[in-house]
Amino acid sequence: MSDMQQTALNPLQSAAPVNPGTTPATWLGVMGGGQLGRMFAQAAQSLGYRVATLEPEADCPAAQVADRHLQAAYDDHDALDRMSNLCAAVTTEFENVSAESLARLGRHSFVAPGAAAVSVAQDRIVEKRFFTECSADSGVLPAPHRAILSDGDIDTVPDDLLPGILKTVRLGYDGKGQARVATREQLRSAFADMQGVPCVLEKMLPLAYEVSVLVARGADGEAVVYPIAENVHRDGILFSTTVPGPNVCAECARLAQHAALAIVARLAYVGVLCIEFFVLKDGSLVVNEMAPRPHNSGHYTIDACITSQFEQQARAMARLPLGETRQHSPAVMLNILGDVWFEGEDDVDEEARPQQAREPRWDRILALPGAHLHLYGKAQARCGRKMGHITFVAPTLEQAQQQFAKACLMLGIPL
Repeated sequence: MSDMQQTALNPLQSAAPVNPGTTPATWLGVMGGGQLGRMFAQAAQSLGYRVATLEPEADCPAAQVADRHLQAAYDDHDALDRMSNLCAAVTTEFENVSAESLARLGRHSFVAPGAAAVSVAQDRIVEKRFFTECSADSGVLPAPHRAILSDGDIDTVPDDLLPGILKTVRLGYDGKGQARVATREQLRSAFADMQGVPCVLEKMLPLAYEVSVLVARGADGEAVVYPIAENVHRDGILFSTTVPGPNVCAECARLAQHAALAIVARLAYVGVLCIEFFVLKDGSLVVNEMAPRPHNSGHYTIDACITSQFEQQARAMARLPLGETRQHSPAVMLNILGDVWFEGEDDVDEEARPQQAREPRWDRILALPGAHLHLYGKAQARCGRKMGHITFVAPTLEQAQQQFAKACLMLGIPL
């Protein structure tokens, strides 16, 4: 095991479980105030814990439901110390909280995932190097790639890496910080547009579809894996997740789950980890990236699995036994963006669409059998902003897909 993996182990991992049934109730903390923090807080509270959030924004989705909100920057030492003194365990809802902040929290609290594990996912070059190192155990490799740190690196890029996708090494998400490039000239222009920050160029591959694997690992090394999710993206943002995936064969599912378990073990990870894979047209599997937290593609677990990804995160943090991952109903999850506040089935032409945001007809959506609506409490709808999701569960996948299609029609979302 490398030094990096060794430092991922928290010295408090061998401590006793953080049981919720004490008086006063035990606190769990979450760095970040978005929808993932909100759903984590709700799951942790259902287990009997109290939840504190740390987030610069006042009226954020997580703060609306948390028991305490620390309004501060993620690197505010005073706020971090207050969080660690209050909470027995702390997690993060997104990977852009610095490893330094997580390390500071780790002085007094159990942090899951740990700083070293999160730091791997914060840097695409480090992440791809890690995936390559894991390949002997995982059986999968990342796409061919090359680090672009300066204009000089562009001159040495092999011709067979083009066409490709240029991605910033840090802080990219939902399609941001990415550009498709077909020629060396386009690569040079895109690198300049990204202000010359460190980037990585990935070769474009013949993609058949995309899948993600949710895996959870406890401090004791126990790990569980969820069913494979098949994902569709639009403009770099997750559009839908279908489980079981209609295109996912048994062998592909086995390989992806095996790879996820190998990666989470090699990382000495604690908590919920999502790993995204590309399935190529020849059936081969390529590992794309990982998110050290619950993930958008795992929202279906709230309504379709015995244990949701958010409850699983709370269990791992509290060093409780991990929950059962069995899926009891086929499911299709629809991401709800702010665009639908400006659209609808009655708005058939651009000029007729309302200029002011208006609430969609959720009563019509919830009249559909098996529809579960989750809104995130965001005050303002904006195009491209994640506002909520709807999960459709049914006795058969075909029935769930039918209700999904009806909802898209009602919301003015093209299929």
